[in-house]
Amino acid sequence: MSILGLRPDPLMGFRFLVMVEGEVVAAFSEVSGIQAEVEVLELEEGGENGFVHKLPGRAKHGNLTLRRGVITLELWRWFTEVVAGRPVRRTVSVVLLPGAQLAIPVRFVFESAIPVRWTGPELKAEQSTVAVETVELAHHGFLVEGP
Repeated sequence: MSILGLRPDPLMGFRFLVMVEGEVVAAFSEVSGIQAEVEVLELEEGGENGFVHKLPGRAKHGNLTLRRGVITLELWRWFTEVVAGRPVRRTVSVVLLPGAQLAIPVRFVFESAIPVRWTGPELKAEQSTVAVETVELAHHGFLVEGP
C-alpha cells in the first residue's frame, strides 16, 4: 500500500513524511526538535519591591532532527550545497500521517530551513540492522497546520 503515491516502504515504522518545497523527499521514523521558546526579560521597577516585571523577548527555535532507516540522496545533495558555500534556504514540512491516534494529517511547516548536520549510517557487516541516516536542519520558526 502506498502513502501519497510513494512506493511501499519495507520499514513499516515510518509515520512522518518530510517535504521540501512541497515535494515529498522521504518518510522518516523519528523526528525531534520541534520546539519553540520565548526568552523572558526581567525589568526591575524602582520603588516596586513586590515583583519584577517579566516581558516576552526573542523567540528561539531548536534545530529539527530527522532520522530514517534508508539514505535519501535529495537531503545529502542539499547538505553538500551548503558545504560548498551555496546555501539555499527552503521550506520544509513534516506531515504526521493519520493512524490509530490521529484522524487527519497534521503538518509542521519550517520556514527558511537549511541543513547543518548530516550523519551517515554505521556500516557493520556482522550486524543485520538497517542503515540509519540523520539530518539536522536549522530554521527561522514554524507553523502548525491541521485540525
